[in-house]
Amino acid sequence: MVKLLIVDDQKGIRRLLQEVFSESGYDIETCANGLRALELITEFDPDLVLMDIKMPGLNGIDALRRLRATDVRRPVIMMTAYGEQHYLDEAKALGVVNFVNKPFDIDELKALVGKVLFDKDIWLGS
Repeated sequence: MVKLLIVDDQKGIRRLLQEVFSESGYDIETCANGLRALELITEFDPDLVLMDIKMPGLNGIDALRRLRATDVRRPVIMMTAYGEQHYLDEAKALGVVNFVNKPFDIDELKALVGKVLFDKDIWLGS
């Protein structure tokens, strides 16, 4: 079973994504911040991480930076409602797979997740 980690400080988004991807057959873990995400990456070993950029505490960019220090291959899709270019540029430099703007179309997100997991050529910078 494919494992997906959802990281977002908004409980409603975590619940929605957990429900949608669970119904599609994914094994799901969720958390609300980057620090817990790093712990779950070690414990849960997800195939893909969906992570919000702006979160209290350890934000998505800082979590991605720490992740890349030890794991450069794990695919990460960043989610953002803000689209601040410096965050997007830094995430891309750190090897983020793709970006999703909030609010997102759930069908488009499901398609992107499928493509990332099964068609590595869509990764940014490929």
